Amino acid sequence: MPDARSGLQAPLWRAIAVYRIAALTYAAVLVVRNVGDYAHPVLAWPVLAAMAAWTVFTTYAYADPARRHAPLLVADQLVAIAALTASIGIVGRGALEAGAPTLAVAWHVAPVISWAVAGGRRAGIAAALTMGATDLIVRAHFDQAATTGTVLMLLAAIAVGYLVRVAEVAQERLERAIELEAATRERERLARDIHDSVLQVLALVKRRGAGLDGEAGELARLAGEQEAALRSLVAGRQASDPGGDDLDLMALLHPYASPDVTVSGPAGAVTLPARTARELGAAVAAALDNVAKHCAPGTKVYLFVEDQPDEVVVTVRDDGCGIAPDRLAQAAAQGRLGVAQSIRGRIADLGGGVQIVSAPDEGTEVEMTVPRAPIS
Repeated sequence: MPDARSGLQAPLWRAIAVYRIAALTYAAVLVVRNVGDYAHPVLAWPVLAAMAAWTVFTTYAYADPARRHAPLLVADQLVAIAALTASIGIVGRGALEAGAPTLAVAWHVAPVISWAVAGGRRAGIAAALTMGATDLIVRAHFDQAATTGTVLMLLAAIAVGYLVRVAEVAQERLERAIELEAATRERERLARDIHDSVLQVLALVKRRGAGLDGEAGELARLAGEQEAALRSLVAGRQASDPGGDDLDLMALLHPYASPDVTVSGPAGAVTLPARTARELGAAVAAALDNVAKHCAPGTKVYLFVEDQPDEVVVTVRDDGCGIAPDRLAQAAAQGRLGVAQSIRGRIADLGGGVQIVSAPDEGTEVEMTVPRAPIS
């Protein structure tokens, strides 16, 4: 059994031990009070002594998580059943039918609770039904007074089993939250180190080489791409739903923020199906890459995200050199399919659309709209 679960259950096992002692005390009081009316009163004391010894044994046995398994649980159940059935010969069948209490009284409920804690509701219900049937057989009458104890025992097993399950789920969530917090702190530490070293070097290479031609310009472009990818890796603002099928679009876009790129959108998460979010993020990256390649260094870019009920609209707007009216058609004819495939193609596959508004020396605006529900 996992250590975390054992630690969570420890207070419950202590409570069961306290219940056993209290129930044993109550049973002893009733035996002292009614022993004169028993059919075989002398035999009541050995049974009571055995119950006391078992109470002491189980108090220490259940304290060890390694022993909270089937052998001890079954033995616990059998001892309680034996104490119940011994009432037939000691108390007497006639007295039991008349409503006299059994020797175990409420002591026999402890194994039922133990089963519920160790195995959950189903195990507790099975133990309660077994113990309840034994109690009814010993009492030999099935009126409302006799069945009430069995019903209460069954309800206790259900309640305790449910409580244990809720506590375990809460413990698991707490552990995941602690792990996430630790991972976040480590990621933030690494992000600081990377920002102070690698990212600054990549940004410097991108900035210094942006206006150069040939291999130097290509190196600057690659440095810019790696900078954006590395920022995405260390930003740590990814958010997914419990099933892992949705992603936060803002988490994918925020790493592109820089002195030249302003990212604006809702304060909260903009969740989309994972494929939609990734493809839309890739289309935005292609649009930003076009700005880096075709506009002067320092060109300001504004990235807007609109979260609407049925769709999400992402707009990439720059104040750069703009695009000539026939430039996109010429690029497609020449086999340069950056806009056609990386932007229009991706968004079309998602069931959305792209609008590009541009004019020479007036900047460019690329508006990408995708539906919230993925297309089949």
